[in-house]
Amino acid sequence: MTTSKKLRIGFIPLVDAAALIVAIDKGFAAEEGLDVELVREVSWSNVRDKLNIGLFDAAHLLAPVAIASNLGIGHVRVPIIAPFNLGLNGNAITVTNALKNALEDKAEGDLTDPKMSAKALAAIVAERKRKGQPPLNFGMTFPFSTHNYQLRFWMASAGVDPDEDVQMVVLPPPFMVESIVNGHVDAFCVGAPWNSVAVDLGIAHILHFVSEILQRAAEKVLALRTTWAAENPESVAALVRAHKKAADFIEDEANREESCRIISAPNRLNVEPEITRRTLDGRLKVSPDGNYRESERYLMVGRRGAARPDRTQASWLYAQMVRWGQAPLSNDLLMAARETFRPDIYDEVLGAGDLPPQGEPEDGVGAFDGPEFDPFDLEKHLATWKVRRR
Repeated sequence: MTTSKKLRIGFIPLVDAAALIVAIDKGFAAEEGLDVELVREVSWSNVRDKLNIGLFDAAHLLAPVAIASNLGIGHVRVPIIAPFNLGLNGNAITVTNALKNALEDKAEGDLTDPKMSAKALAAIVAERKRKGQPPLNFGMTFPFSTHNYQLRFWMASAGVDPDEDVQMVVLPPPFMVESIVNGHVDAFCVGAPWNSVAVDLGIAHILHFVSEILQRAAEKVLALRTTWAAENPESVAALVRAHKKAADFIEDEANREESCRIISAPNRLNVEPEITRRTLDGRLKVSPDGNYRESERYLMVGRRGAARPDRTQASWLYAQMVRWGQAPLSNDLLMAARETFRPDIYDEVLGAGDLPPQGEPEDGVGAFDGPEFDPFDLEKHLATWKVRRR
């Protein structure tokens, strides 16, 4: 199979672009007859806009941005589909040394427990209000981002209102570390490698892996305009096959050193391969003094059914848009959000299956707080939470 045109695909320098980068640079896309130019971008708005107007044929994209674009929320409506999931989890909440010390002073238990850390944050917020001090600043990558929703879900579990009690600041991922250096933020939630970069500089601690907040969280997707996908079904299938080969290659530990070298190259992430290795191994240095924490759930590229789009994840992300006042609640919008994720295309190209194995959360999300998530009863989910926009 050959294609008649070169494809341009945009990406942000993050480890969860691994399957995309390896698919191109290892030659899996070329094996499928695709000639792909990878274009490195700085901000998610750039990636979204260039995909929407056709400057990109596909993109490494925040899963909620794909949904929001499909729903016409926060920007013009451009129908998007996601036939391949580039990763589950992979984010972390990182705090300055000063905030880490303050959390330890207020903690009534183990800070690695998100319930304990959220309660400690609530105590700090209350104290700052009493003293007339300005609110803490939390950096996240985009209003329609998993980072935004994960931060909110965590802090709101202890009654902290993210819109009233703290300041939420949008920052492009590569600028997160600089923002701590300059004193602009007290914490941020971002994907690898930027949490590790901050720790290595001695200026911050990783407080939580997002897999401690949600066991399964769709992070980035391979996003395509619906019209382009309909006009180029062979290219779509070739992209899915190439990305599956790449995900399998990355998840094979025998290929880990080569994968990290490819992903970390100057024209890709431009970091030391050892930092990328920590991410893929799920073994991260969490403090400047050299303490490490391990989780095999930290970033799942292909294992445990991670690459197959899961519409339960789309339901959860849409529920967060409703919870925080970004979207109205309607069954039509819920169904449209779910249709953004296309497991049917994945199954048609690769064969049915590749479902999450035993041991994964029964509700498909595994949140640390609240009842099990029902992807078709969002009213019940939303009624659970005291802190929300109405």
